[in-house]
Amino acid sequence: MLPPLEEQFLEIHLETLPALGKKFTKDHEWIVVENNLGTVGITDYAQKALGDVVFVETPEIGTVVEQSGACGAVESVKAASDIYAPVSGEIVDVNKNLAETPGLINKSPETDGWLCKIKLSNPSELNDLLEENDYHSHCEKSH
Repeated sequence: MLPPLEEQFLEIHLETLPALGKKFTKDHEWIVVENNLGTVGITDYAQKALGDVVFVETPEIGTVVEQSGACGAVESVKAASDIYAPVSGEIVDVNKNLAETPGLINKSPETDGWLCKIKLSNPSELNDLLEENDYHSHCEKSH
């Protein structure tokens, strides 16, 4: 059992962590990293701006991507948009459900609507990304 002071510190520290440890790009992609494997998708803000998503292009497994390089695309009833890799690395998995159900990006953009998984080649690139509060401020300034 932890002494009371350590318990208080842990409670405060855990409450200040961003939701699910997500990091964000200014281009509205998100990434969650666990064991050097990053799950990538587009943000709720991006899907709302796009409108109803009708097609998603996922990258090929084995593709090596560079930070800020294209790693997929989405098409909606309003527009088409590239998706950019938040970090460099190798694509090791893609969300096959998006081929048949591209609307998952609208229904659940930051969970079930993930795009791909990247094995990070340079984890320090995560330092270039925005924390949740900074991302929300960026979105507010974009209006």
